[in-house]
Amino acid sequence: MVSIEAFRKIALSFPETMEAPHFENTAFKVNKKIFATLNIKENRATVKLSEKEQDLFCLYDKQVMYPVPNKWGDQGWTHINLKTIKREMCADALAAAFHEVASIKLSSAIKKK
Repeated sequence: MVSIEAFRKIALSFPETMEAPHFENTAFKVNKKIFATLNIKENRATVKLSEKEQDLFCLYDKQVMYPVPNKWGDQGWTHINLKTIKREMCADALAAAFHEVASIKLSSAIKKK
């Protein structure tokens, strides 16, 4: 399980990340682009992954990570059930999402797992 505060702390640990409102949720952005959102009411996060990374993360367990069930899911947006995901997997998914939207220069400044 990953708490709301733990998710927020991991997301904000990436360089130049900003937290901002996004409709009824919270967005985490880099270069003005969203790489993750947090839905506190549903204890769920959503991250932007490449198609390949989405396939890999979602293989683990569909109750933990799964594509958003609409056109956004086809674009790599992936839900994370914060009640069932382990911290390390959540951190890896956030890192992958950060790398997906960050500039090459900023992305290469941190080690990709």
